[in-house]
Amino acid sequence: MQTLIENLLELSQVTTTGKPFEKVDLGKIALEVVEDLDAKLQTTQGKITLGKLPCIEADPFQMRQLLQNLIENALKYHKKDTPPQVILDSSFAIKKGWTINVKDNGIGLNEKFAERIFIPLERLHGMSAYEGTGIGLAICKKIISRHGGSIFVKSQEGQGSTFTFTLPEIQSPVH
Repeated sequence: MQTLIENLLELSQVTTTGKPFEKVDLGKIALEVVEDLDAKLQTTQGKITLGKLPCIEADPFQMRQLLQNLIENALKYHKKDTPPQVILDSSFAIKKGWTINVKDNGIGLNEKFAERIFIPLERLHGMSAYEGTGIGLAICKKIISRHGGSIFVKSQEGQGSTFTFTLPEIQSPVH
């Protein structure tokens, strides 16, 4: 219950206590997140492959939280007898800005639930099957929204998932 309360507080504070935007190296942040998840990688025999990730204007704490949540989920929802494989990569389009993909070889999900997983407390699996509160992806969506981007998932049950989010390289002065 304490974890749930703390996660709900984190969700509510994304826009109210966010730090000012500054130049952030997503590649460096991703490396730090991978280091933090070393124990989980060893336990699951997982592997994370980092492609080239951009430098953008963002809240560094929230970018770390975003990548931590997405990578941790990719490791958590892996197939029982298959070590998790997670790939992060990016591309740039002038109109959209940066597109970052977090792709895994996990259990996947039915895409009819693709929007539902970003709603606070929504879970596709019982609490006994996977630990967590159902807040992580809602936090991700709120962080992305604060940064003027969007997030969605492409997935197929048993075939893994790709979480894709877009972020501008330079923030508009409105934020």
